[in-house]
This record gives sequence, structure tokens and C-alpha cells, in this order.
Amino acid sequence: MTETPASLTGTAAIDDVLRAELAQGDAQIASIGPILRHLLANDEHSVFGDEIIARVRAMLADLARQLLDALAVARADGDVPEHDAALIDAMVESLAAHGSFLTHAHALALEWQLTERLQARLALDPVVSPLLQALIASGEPNTAAAAMALLAQQARFAQNQRRMQLPLAELPGDLFHAALIALQTHAQHDPESQSVAAQAVHSVRQGFDESRNRLGLIARLVAGMGGGASAALGVSHAGVGIFLSALALASGHDRDLAVLSTNEGQVARFALALRAAGLRPQVIEEQFAVLHPEIALPPGFEELGSDRAAALLAHSVAYPAA
Repeated sequence: MTETPASLTGTAAIDDVLRAELAQGDAQIASIGPILRHLLANDEHSVFGDEIIARVRAMLADLARQLLDALAVARADGDVPEHDAALIDAMVESLAAHGSFLTHAHALALEWQLTERLQARLALDPVVSPLLQALIASGEPNTAAAAMALLAQQARFAQNQRRMQLPLAELPGDLFHAALIALQTHAQHDPESQSVAAQAVHSVRQGFDESRNRLGLIARLVAGMGGGASAALGVSHAGVGIFLSALALASGHDRDLAVLSTNEGQVARFALALRAAGLRPQVIEEQFAVLHPEIALPPGFEELGSDRAAALLAHSVAYPAA
């Protein structure tokens, strides 16, 4: 990808150009997990004011507190106590050892950063987008009800991100299961604690319904749009959250990877994902004008078919568990 349309020289095939940029993006992705884990293990990072790192650590610490709270409730301790900082750190370390927690928290932090950037630059509301407004006004009762539920969840997401929190109930199903395993592992050396942990796990599990959390509602709404789901592939119309989920579904990406693809270091991946999702080059240029106005598609991109874009992505790295 280039900052000006004519900055590429030579006759390199568009496949070669994009494959080379994907390889650079893959190298960047491969470094994310180890770097995040190192920074989270060293409190000194806070002096650098790195918002993303601070947000990731805060979200993991919030998850750790919720798990420890569940244990305290299961012990019938009365009021949930303040947890020792070392205990929280140990639980954070346990969660961070599962690389998918790092990548998911990182993706949420990047999503919120993009949301705030587009709100400041385009006045795009972080809670209710034009598409969500249209879905709320739908004459189909189930669609309107799901859209209203998503409106409430999106408002909670904004509030949680401002507070740097991540509710257990908002995790994808596989990470929710991994969090419960971390809770059980925390208590594995004490038979009495194991019994309490089992009660805590049962209680927490009863309150979890992935289909009703924010990401579950977005996926259901986008899937329910059928052929009209292409409307969700315009970020200024759909809003950041719906756009990212629609991009992931339409391109075959993992959602966390779809979020990462909007980063400036991953613009080739972003362009290919949009093309694999079936968008025409002109529409892709419109998305770049919104997210990366200083970057142009490379010459010859219009000749790249959707199937070829999907094939190039399929040979690229997935967001690693690290």
C-alpha cells in the first residue's frame, strides 16, 4: 500500500506486492503476543503512558477481580473483599499465559481507539450508528428487538472501555471457558478451595449467554440481514463495532484479526479482507478514505478478484495465540 497512488515503480504483479506486504504484516503480528506479555509483566510501562498497554492490563485485571469475586461469593464471605494486589497479579499472569486473552483484549482496545478516532474526526456516534438506527426502526419485530438490545450493549461497551473494564459475560464462549479453567487452576492445590471453585464456576456459568452479549448480538443481526449485510461493510454507516464483525464474517477472518487489520501496519490485509468480502475496488477506496485517507490502493488492485484476495489471506498468518 502506498501513501500516493503513483509511488510504486516497476511491473511487479499486484499479487507479489500484496504478498510482500502481508509478509511484513505477519511479522508484526507474530511479535504482538510476546511484546504484550513482556510489557504486562513489567509495571514500568505505565510511565510511558501507553494507552493500549494500560487498557489491556486493566481489562485483564478486571477479569481477574471478577473471578476472585466469584470465589469470595461461593465461600459465603459476606461482602466481597478487596483482593490482594499480588493475588490479582497472579490471576492476570494466568490469563495472559493464554494468548487469546491478550489478543482479544488488545483487539477491544484497538476497536475503542478507532471508535474514538472516528468520533473525533467524523462525529460518528460510538453507540448508535445510522445502520443501528435503521435496524431499530425495522418493521420486523425480532430485528427491532435485537437492535434495541444491541444499542444497550453498545452503550455498556463504551462505558466499560472508558472504565477499562471487561465483563466476563462479554467474552467469546471459548475465552469464557478458558477463564473458568483459570479459576479452577487457581484453586487446584487446596481440596476445600477446589470445592468452592466448582461452586463459583457453576454460578458464573449460569449467568453467561454468548448469544446475548455484544458480539453475539452483532453477529446475529448481521447474519439476519442476509443479502443486505453489505450495508454493514461501510464503517461510517454501520459504526465501528458492526463493521468489524461484518468484515470478519464476510471475509472469513477471526474478528480480532479483522480489528487488527484496520491498523496502519496492516493495510494490505485490510484491503484484501474488504475485497474477499466482495466489495468493489471503488467501495474499498471509500473505506480507505474513512480509515486511512493518506493511503492509496496500489495500481492494479482493481484487477484482483475476490477469490484471489481470499486465497492470499488464507496463506497468511492468523492472529496467534502466542
